[in-house]
Amino acid sequence: MDAEKRFLVDVGMKDLPFPIRALSKADPEGQATVAVISIEARIMHEFEAGWIDRFIKIVHAHRDRIGTKTVRQNIGDYFKDLNATTVKVNFEYPFFVEKRTPVAKEKCLVRYNCAYSAKVPSLDQTAKVFFRIAVPCITTYPTSDAQKPGGLFGQLSVVTIETESKKDIYPEDLVELVDRHALTPLYSYLTEKDQEAVIRKIHSERRTSVVMVDGIKNELAADRSLNFYSVRCANFGMLHSYSTMIGTEKSWWVPFSGVDDEL
Repeated sequence: MDAEKRFLVDVGMKDLPFPIRALSKADPEGQATVAVISIEARIMHEFEAGWIDRFIKIVHAHRDRIGTKTVRQNIGDYFKDLNATTVKVNFEYPFFVEKRTPVAKEKCLVRYNCAYSAKVPSLDQTAKVFFRIAVPCITTYPTSDAQKPGGLFGQLSVVTIETESKKDIYPEDLVELVDRHALTPLYSYLTEKDQEAVIRKIHSERRTSVVMVDGIKNELAADRSLNFYSVRCANFGMLHSYSTMIGTEKSWWVPFSGVDDEL
């Protein structure tokens, strides 16, 4: 190739549906799911349409061992096959957690949207792996009034946690973390007795998104295996057409505790 045509360029493929095994605390082999896969590489080459065939070939070559547990090993093959200087791999997928309802203890499966991404700037460096999960729950609508009969009511909140860790992070652990600090978790199924208990709790206890995020942040901050974490909470109140948000991340100092909880 002519030297003048050699330059750094990012090439890749996006949004390929593909079966994977997602890291799971409940299943040592990983939970079978379907991910949307994107792979991007920075190469010292002029762009050619034929590169897409190379990406697809790599994915299919790893078809029996592609997933969140193997991405750290597989990404080295991407480097070699693509002659790349940087490689990024991203999986977005649904993950199911089995829960028991609060009163009847009936089993139900709840879906959570996850993303798992890895980036390596060179073959001799360790991959940086980020995991993200969105966990819906219920918090107290901040302007509801506990002094009035039935004055407390809830709002849908969606907590998104992203981590970069020295060890594997299990989705189940982050779901449990959010559920522990929320006013009440969300379920895919509730018996009549469960519904009554959840509604009663929403109208009798107060737990705003500020208090919830503060509690989640404190637990993540105490985990020394985390190189990075962020917590974002979007709140969807019944009385307006927009959402509010609150968030924090490692290295920030945000004094949630003791402040007015207006979110």
